[in-house]
Amino acid sequence: MALFFDAEWFDARLAAGYLTRADLARALGLSDPELAEIWKDQRELSARDVATIAVLLGVAPEDVAKHAGVSTPVPRASDANALADIVKRLERVEQMLSELKSQLSDLRRNG
Repeated sequence: MALFFDAEWFDARLAAGYLTRADLARALGLSDPELAEIWKDQRELSARDVATIAVLLGVAPEDVAKHAGVSTPVPRASDANALADIVKRLERVEQMLSELKSQLSDLRRNG
């Protein structure tokens, strides 16, 4: 377990997923300055934050907690699973919305 927030690890995971710190801030419902506090080890992550980050980065919550510092809580497996299910549902809804927009556009062109 990292003693302090491992910014290098998080930056590498974000880059691997073509994500930015701003993307992570939005996912956590934080401003960029609030996220910067996390990177400077001046703000702690909650179990919910850990679960959200894990889903966004595609890693286990335990990995996020391990690199976030000694006092970071690991969410219960049921919390992480529930969040993953919500993300999957949201992806399906976004796909359906995209399909509906396409159909509406086709109707406008042909109708």
